Amino acid sequence: MSQPTRILLALIAGLVIGVFAAKGAPAIALQAADWVQPIGTIWLHALQMTIVPLVTSLLVTGIAATAERAKASRLATRAFITFLVLLWVSSALGGALTLGFLELWPLDPTAAAGLKGALAQEAPKIGEVPPFTDFLIAMVPSNPVTSAATDAFLPLILFTTVFAFAVTRLPAEERKRLTGFFEALGNAMLVVINWVLWLGPIGVGALAYVVGARAGTSAFGALLHYVAVVSGVGIVLWLLAVPFAWLAGRVSPLRYLRVIGPSQAVALSTQSSLASLPAMLKATEKLDVPVAHSGVTLPIGVAIFRWTGPAMNFAVAIYVAHWFGIPLGPGQLAAGLAAGAITTMGAVGLPGTVSFVSSIAPIAIAMGVPILPLGLLVAVETIPDIFRTLGNVAMQVSTTRAVSIRSGDDDEPAREADVLLSE
Repeated sequence: MSQPTRILLALIAGLVIGVFAAKGAPAIALQAADWVQPIGTIWLHALQMTIVPLVTSLLVTGIAATAERAKASRLATRAFITFLVLLWVSSALGGALTLGFLELWPLDPTAAAGLKGALAQEAPKIGEVPPFTDFLIAMVPSNPVTSAATDAFLPLILFTTVFAFAVTRLPAEERKRLTGFFEALGNAMLVVINWVLWLGPIGVGALAYVVGARAGTSAFGALLHYVAVVSGVGIVLWLLAVPFAWLAGRVSPLRYLRVIGPSQAVALSTQSSLASLPAMLKATEKLDVPVAHSGVTLPIGVAIFRWTGPAMNFAVAIYVAHWFGIPLGPGQLAAGLAAGAITTMGAVGLPGTVSFVSSIAPIAIAMGVPILPLGLLVAVETIPDIFRTLGNVAMQVSTTRAVSIRSGDDDEPAREADVLLSE
């Protein structure tokens, strides 16, 4: 049985047991919940302890390796810049879409109050939004170690990003030594995360029992609402790959949809952009992208460009704020947008359950949003993760075509215009 399946079954079992226990013996069920909740909290803390070293190491190695490739050719530089711009666009779209969806279809207040009380977590008090100048000053850390110790992720991310680009300017031997250290650190943290996730059914089951015992059947509806909202954001980002291929890549929608079918099938079955790379290479070949272009652009894309990542990660943080009734001002939204766009460059190209907490916790913390619900939401990440991967793969093919067209070496625009007219 796969890891995500085990965690999902533990979630369902915990909720069911908690609901029935509360109906049969309410006092005993609530007393048991007080004893069980620390188990889930300890498990979440075990995941949380890997976040700072993992995010730091992945950002350093990801940016350093990609910037190194970008220096090798003009095509790689163009691809790198395109990916960075689109990541910020994705984050902005995710914020706008999530706020819009929640405005049109808010979580039932009774269910929200029940879930909030079930986790026994007080919503952090959000003060007045500081002036923009104070926000900019706070972005630059006076002491990055203090930022890491106090979970000030936005300044820490900014420092790590600058540090990663500085590494690319070092002599080859020193650069290799530093990136090798951070690569080993990241790999070690991934081993720890896999150990913690192996115990995931225990931690998630404990949190689910607490929610079921205290919130009752409303917990099921609330989780379905969460899946629908976050998946909806992912679906919109996925669909945007088609007009992007048409407008930026000069490929008709019909032709594009026919070509990406096999890569989408691989993405659906594996939920991994890395595993879909061979199918994406074949798709770009059918779109008349030279191998010399796709062989440079797609590996960079797989390394740093996860089109749906900023949008859906930001969506999760906004949803948790909505769940806890936390008003988000412009400062909190700006912090979440920036953290979502930057941290995605160091995300892991693995199924979402592996990187869920490490990718979203920095965004939530930067916004002043509690991260305890992430231990519960990771169990239902399997469904949104499908749309994450489908959107990432589709947009990577579209972007590869667009970058190739604008490289100045593609002599097909006239023929492509004919194809657009004929189809």
